Order: sequence, then structure tokens, then C-alpha cells
Amino acid sequence: MKIPVSLMCLALTVGSAAAASAPQARITIKPIGDCIRLDQINEWHVVNARTVIVRTGPKRYRADLQNDCPRLALGPPGLFFHPNASNQAISDGRICGEVGETVSSPHQPPCAIQSLKIIDKAAFDRLASEARRHGSGADQPSATP
Repeated sequence: MKIPVSLMCLALTVGSAAAASAPQARITIKPIGDCIRLDQINEWHVVNARTVIVRTGPKRYRADLQNDCPRLALGPPGLFFHPNASNQAISDGRICGEVGETVSSPHQPPCAIQSLKIIDKAAFDRLASEARRHGSGADQPSATP
């Protein structure tokens, strides 16, 4: 079977464009004991429309979001993390960077978390100094919304 050259060029062009716009790789945290425990959040910062950092005692995390979420930095205090159904069922609702986990605020609908990683104190402090919005564990809900 002969395939016209123009059809092959179109298929290669479409395939190349799809590969160029491929989403960022998902980074998750394992084991689950190293994930964010929602009841232990001491401090959080909205660095920009796609980056949130969180501290739970000595552990510090960077969450990169799938899309821009500009309203995370607006409105009254509060940053709400929503675990996926699996982690809600098998743990105390930890955030590990897995599919289905989101973050929201009073004026921002849930934004999907693309990746989550543990960062060191120096990186956390640098990002915190660049943050547009800050909060503490006191701003967190006592129960998952």
C-alpha cells in the first residue's frame, strides 16, 4: 500500500507538535510517609500562579501545578489541599503529587497538582522570599473540605 508523501509529512508534523507540547513529567513522593500530612502544615506560600510551597515541621515541599491558577494569591487566607480518593481511603488524606490531587483557595477552583517534591531549607527560603501570598497552619481548615 502506497501512502502519499503529503499525508506522511502531515502525520510527522502533527506527531512532532504533540511531542513538543507534552506536559511536564509527573513527580510523586514515595513512600507515603514522606507525603504532605494535611494536619501538620505549619506554613505555606503561593510563589506564583503555578508554584506552591509547604512546610510540615522539618519537611519542605514544592508543588508544581498543571495550569496557571492566578486566584490562589487572592482573597481571604486559606489554601486547601484535596487528596485523591485512593490516598483519602488508605491514609489520613496525604498529598503525594499523584493524579487527582488538587489545591484551591476561597477564590480559586481546584487546581491539579502536576508534581510534588521535597526541597531543602535553602530552596524553601528562597522561594518563600519570592512568594506573592503567605499563610500558616492556622489558616488551614480543621477538616478536609
